[in-house]
Amino acid sequence: MIDAKKLLDQFLGSQVPGLGGSVRDRAGEAVQTARNNPLATGAIAAVLLGTKTGRGIAGNALAIGGLAAIAGLGYQAYKNYQAGQAPAAPSDAPSANNPVLLPPPAESGFGPASPAGSNEFVLVLIRAMIAAAKADGHIDDAERALIMDKIKAADVSGEAAAFIERELASPTDIDALVAAAVTEEQRVELYTASRLTIDPDSRAERGYLDLLAGRLGLADQLVDHIEATVSSAKTTLSQ
Repeated sequence: MIDAKKLLDQFLGSQVPGLGGSVRDRAGEAVQTARNNPLATGAIAAVLLGTKTGRGIAGNALAIGGLAAIAGLGYQAYKNYQAGQAPAAPSDAPSANNPVLLPPPAESGFGPASPAGSNEFVLVLIRAMIAAAKADGHIDDAERALIMDKIKAADVSGEAAAFIERELASPTDIDALVAAAVTEEQRVELYTASRLTIDPDSRAERGYLDLLAGRLGLADQLVDHIEATVSSAKTTLSQ
């Protein structure tokens, strides 16, 4: 059985063996390590997407784990939306010196004990991330083979590697993704994970995210909050 949460951590580069110190210290070191050698961190998302976006998640998101990062971002956007607040401005972006992103409260519906935190749904989140990566038709057969070589070099093998390879090769089934998101929190997390994967700088990518939001039944204002929250949590890797 695939350990979906571990695989998601590898997708988002949060597994950095040997780092000690405080969460803040580990976050800063994780970001620098990912910049210097993404494969050493197991950052599969950088393998899939780094050359496309040049951006990654802010340091504290790396420190708390992949699922907690996605859930935390989704929860923050959802909470602000329900409170009627304006979407976050770019100046509100977290930094390595200001690790503001926290895991969601356990009772929020976004926590690890909720349906959104189940192993099965975490695999859905990974499928959603791969689908977003393929939205512009960028991944052809040759690039898929190159990605798998790099994934193996990142110490991902066996059932997990086979799962990724199948998802890369298979047509995106947006109906299945949408059907898997049963609760409102799951729908928010699925869109958050997809938006976290890409910076939609092409019509195909923007169109895919708009279609996904519509199919998930997310309100336009809620989508605006997710977009702003995810953007504020991203950091340019070349900085």
